[in-house]
Amino acid sequence: MQFHLDGFRPGDPAVRTIPASGGDRSLPREVDVMIVGCGPAGLVLAAQLAAFPDLSACIVEQKSGPLQIGQADGIACRTMEMFEAFGFAERVVKEAYWVNETTFWKPDEADAGKIIRHGRIQDTEDGLSEFPHVILNQARVHDFLLETMRNAPLGLEPHYELRFVDLEIAGGDGDGRRSHPVAVRLERVGSEGRGTVEVVKARYVVGCDGARSAVRKALARSLTGDSANQAWGVMDVLAVTDFPDIRLKSAIHSAEEGSMLIIPREGGYLVRFYIELDKLAENERVSARAITADRLVAAARRIISPYSLDVKEIAWWSVYEIGQRLCDKFDDVPAGEDRRPRVFIAGDACHTHSPKAGQGMNVSMGDAFNLGWKLAAVIRGQASPRLLDTYSIERHAVAKELIDFDREFARMFSARPKTGAGNQDDAVNPAEFQRYFVKQARFTAGTAVRYKPSLICGDGRHQALASGFPLGMRLHSAPVVRLADAKPVELGHCAKADGRWRLVAFADAGDPFEAGSELMKLCRFLDADESSPVRRHTPPGQDVDAVIDVLAVLQQNHREVDMARVPAFLRPAKGRYGLWDYEKLFCADTRSGQDIFDLRGVRREAGCVVVVRPDQYVAEILPLADGAALSAFFASFMLVAGEIGPAK
Repeated sequence: MQFHLDGFRPGDPAVRTIPASGGDRSLPREVDVMIVGCGPAGLVLAAQLAAFPDLSACIVEQKSGPLQIGQADGIACRTMEMFEAFGFAERVVKEAYWVNETTFWKPDEADAGKIIRHGRIQDTEDGLSEFPHVILNQARVHDFLLETMRNAPLGLEPHYELRFVDLEIAGGDGDGRRSHPVAVRLERVGSEGRGTVEVVKARYVVGCDGARSAVRKALARSLTGDSANQAWGVMDVLAVTDFPDIRLKSAIHSAEEGSMLIIPREGGYLVRFYIELDKLAENERVSARAITADRLVAAARRIISPYSLDVKEIAWWSVYEIGQRLCDKFDDVPAGEDRRPRVFIAGDACHTHSPKAGQGMNVSMGDAFNLGWKLAAVIRGQASPRLLDTYSIERHAVAKELIDFDREFARMFSARPKTGAGNQDDAVNPAEFQRYFVKQARFTAGTAVRYKPSLICGDGRHQALASGFPLGMRLHSAPVVRLADAKPVELGHCAKADGRWRLVAFADAGDPFEAGSELMKLCRFLDADESSPVRRHTPPGQDVDAVIDVLAVLQQNHREVDMARVPAFLRPAKGRYGLWDYEKLFCADTRSGQDIFDLRGVRREAGCVVVVRPDQYVAEILPLADGAALSAFFASFMLVAGEIGPAK
C-alpha cells in the first residue's frame, strides 16, 4: 500500500476521502451514475466508482439501513482476489471460516436408514489461487464495502428509505458524457417525507435491486427459465451434535429423507444447513406451504440419522424454491438497435439460481466489478462509449454458464441416491455426484471465467509467450520479490481497483538494462514514442501511470540486479514533490522454487507484455518488441488524452 505521495498525512492511510463542505445528505439533482440497490452488486459498484474524485455517484436503497443478517455466505477464491484489489481481503481471511475439505455422505448399504461417509476431498486444488475459499456472513461483506466507499475519495454513503418508482430515458447526444438523459423517480418510504417523490437525472443508471428488480421491469425485460418445483430450507444454527463432520463442508444424500448440505460458519460454532423439503406442484410457490423453522429442524434430524442434532438457537432461516432464470440482455438497448446503453442491470436483477453452489453473491459482485471501471473510463473521457457494449456481452455469457452448471448441480443434489434395488432412472450415484463436484471445482472457485475475443480481449495469437496467463481469464497471481526492498509479494496484488490498466513486462533473457535488451526498447518506446499508449492516453499534467501502470518482472535474483541501473521510466517521479516510485520492478522468486517464469509458462528467451484490464483479467499478450500492436490495442477503444475531456 502506497501513501504520502503528495505530502505526509498521519492517521489511517486507507481513509482517502476528500472533505465535503457542509455535510449535505440531500439527494443530488444530477449525477453521473445512479445505483439502485445496496446488495453486494450495488455496493461493489459504488466502491469502485467512489475511487474517482472527478465523477459523481449516488446509491439508493428502499430498506431503512444496512443489512444485519446476510443470506449469502460463500466467498469464492476469485472473489477474494477482487477483495484484495479493494483492500480488505486480509480482514475477510482473518474473520471467515476456511473451506479446506468437503466430505460426502450416502446411505449405509447395511442399513439404508443410516448415513455413512463415502468420500473426502480437498475443496480447492493447490495453486489455484493465493486465497482460500471462505465463508462469511454477507452482512460483514457489506460492512467492508460500505467502509471502502466511505473512505474513498468520493466518500459515498447510501441514501436509505428510497423506493425506485420508474425512469425515463430522453434523447441525448449519444456519447455518454455530455448529458443526463435518464430521469429517475424515487419515493421516500421512511417516516420523514413519506410519499414524497424526487427526481434525479443521471448519465447512467444501474439496477442492482434483486430478483424482483423494478429497474429491470422499467426496461420491460424479464427473467425467463425453469423451476425445479423443489422446496428447500436454509437455517443458521447453534447446535450440539455427534455428527463427526459438523465443522467440514458436507454433502449428505439420505435414502428416503432427502438431501442436506452442511456449511460451517465463521466463529467456530455457527453452522448453516441447506435442507431438502417437498416437491412442489406446478406453479406452486413455497410460501403456500407455511413451512416453519421447527419443520426444518425435524427434516435435518431425519437426514442426519443415526447422528443426533440438538438445535439450541436459530440465528436465521428461510425457505425457497430452486429455479434458474436469466434475462436476455443486461442493458436497455433493444436487440438490433445501434446505440450505446444508458441503463444496466446486475446481479440477481438479471440472473437467479439455487444458493447451494455458493455463486449468487460472487457472480453478482463480478458483474459490478466488470461494469464499474468501464463506466468510470467513459464518464472521465478516457474511453469510447462503445466500451459499455462489452458489459452485457461478457457477463451474460458468464451467467448463462452459471445457469447451466447450477441446473445440473441442483438436479444431482436433489436426486435420490442410487441403491441396488428397483427402477432408479431418476437416481444419482453418490460417487458420480462427488466426481461432478471435483470436475466443476474451478468454476465454483470463480477462476474458470473466460471472456471471448472482443474490443478489450485479444485473439490469443501470442498466447504461447505466456501459456499460464490465458487470454480472457483473470491474472493468475504468483510470488515475486520487489527489487527495491526485497519484499516477497504477490504480483496480482499490484492490480488494485483504481480503474488503471496494467502492462506487465516480463523481461527477455540476458542483462535486462543493457541498451539493446527488448525490455529497454519497450521502455524507450512507452516513454518517448508519439504512438506510445502511455503518452497518447495519459492526460497532460497527470502522473505517468495515471491511466496505464507499467510494471516489469526480471528473471534474475533480486540480489543480482543493480537498482542504480533501473531506467527512469520504471522508477518514475510522481506527485507534487516528484517522489520516485520504487514499486514498479520485481524479480523472480528464485530461492523458493516458485519462479513466476516457470509457474506461468513465460518464454524466457523472448519475454512478453501481459496487458491486464482494470478488473484483473488478461486482455492481451504481445511480444516486447511489438509496440505497434500494443498501441493499436488501446487505440481501438481509448480516446486520445486532451481531445475530449470529461464533461461536468
